[in-house]
Amino acid sequence: KLLPDIPAVFNHFARSIADEIRSNNAIGKATNLILPVGPIGQYPLLVEICNRERISWKNVYTFNMDEYTDWQGRPLPAGHSLSFETYMRTQVFNQLDEDLRIPEDHVHFPHPLHLDEISKQIQKVGGIDTCYGGIGYHGHIAFNEPPNSLYSKVSMEDFKQSHTRVVHLNPDTLVMNSIWNTGGNPYGLPSMAVTLGFRDILASRRIRLYCTGGSWQRTVLRVALLSEPDLDYPVTLL
Repeated sequence: KLLPDIPAVFNHFARSIADEIRSNNAIGKATNLILPVGPIGQYPLLVEICNRERISWKNVYTFNMDEYTDWQGRPLPAGHSLSFETYMRTQVFNQLDEDLRIPEDHVHFPHPLHLDEISKQIQKVGGIDTCYGGIGYHGHIAFNEPPNSLYSKVSMEDFKQSHTRVVHLNPDTLVMNSIWNTGGNPYGLPSMAVTLGFRDILASRRIRLYCTGGSWQRTVLRVALLSEPDLDYPVTLL
């Protein structure tokens, strides 16, 4: 689907999540979502829609795609300015009116010291209805980046079956993310992260990805739409 401008993209993104939750609420069904932090422009709109239209998150279960870690692969300190969990709690969940808020035990983030826990929770709720996300500069979904080692190989099938894991971020990701987050200073970014693997993402009943466009996404969008599956651009495996 092509939309006329970036505000329309974020509005479509927010409306899609809100409508999915409302439709499931109407039939007494839980809503199980994988959510990104990046893009984030949809979230203020989503909160406004849900508060205005009284869309309850009491029966929503969320699973975030990924999270930065420190340089040793351990959790960032609570409240860290680059923490995706901090963003989701302060800018999304806590911005919902109190009577609409998601219960604490329905919120899940990948944890570098408890790698299998988030997948167990996904299975416990019956799998994911929709995985929402964006597409990274080199086609990464969550922090599932192109394998980048001279001395080891990962097959396409292994990559599709990948589990939640701790990863060293590729140099191009550090450069791009520093442009968005730290004023172009890659040394100001964590160099490691924990990410959901493709196994959980591909098992979702629906996957919906949003691109805000611009010159930096021209190549990856063409590759995502037109290329054969290729680990150089993991989005093609979807």
